[in-house]
Amino acid sequence: MILLVGGEKGGSGKSCLAQNIAVFFAKEKNASVLIADCDPQRTSSDWIHARNNNPNMVTINCIQLYGKIRNDLLSLNEHYDYVIVDCGGQDNLALRASMSVADHVLIPMRPKRRDIKTAPHMEDMLSTCKMVNPKMIASFVITQCPSLPNQAPRILEAKEVCASYGMNVLDAITYARNVYDDSEESGMSVLEAEPNGKAANEIRQIATEMMAIEQELSYEFS
Repeated sequence: MILLVGGEKGGSGKSCLAQNIAVFFAKEKNASVLIADCDPQRTSSDWIHARNNNPNMVTINCIQLYGKIRNDLLSLNEHYDYVIVDCGGQDNLALRASMSVADHVLIPMRPKRRDIKTAPHMEDMLSTCKMVNPKMIASFVITQCPSLPNQAPRILEAKEVCASYGMNVLDAITYARNVYDDSEESGMSVLEAEPNGKAANEIRQIATEMMAIEQELSYEFS
């Protein structure tokens, strides 16, 4: 499976989400996982470098890819259970090339107006790529949500706006928690730093919901 974690807006936690989902599949599903780091900031590559200093952690491979990476991803997908593509926050060749082969595109979106404003362009881009990749599934996921109860309407509004473009929106969300930053600094995931914590359960819920969507649509295609 090729999972693309990408979007047009920077700062929505794409790399963090890609890293934690990678650990979920490798650690809790015993899958072989590779992260394709297509972000010039090299966030996931730096995370892997820090991670390699701890031999007790589950192995996740990483490669840097840029530009016309369609064939590279197809080749890598033959050797790993999951290829997770971490794309930077901009519309570029690598993002569109990844969409052309991805099984699932996960688009992190903060519940902020400047993030939500990118939804129409993402829908246009996905519609174009779906012409060459009709089985592609795309889902918005609301990330870095404020935990104050009075902010719940803002989260719901963000979900409703994304859904208004005919896109799938995950029920699962992530909240703004320090453990995401703290674990990333040491090459860990929240599943390893606090395996029974709230953040770890958020990642499990996102990955499990994605897998359920995949299974449901695979059944429909069959």
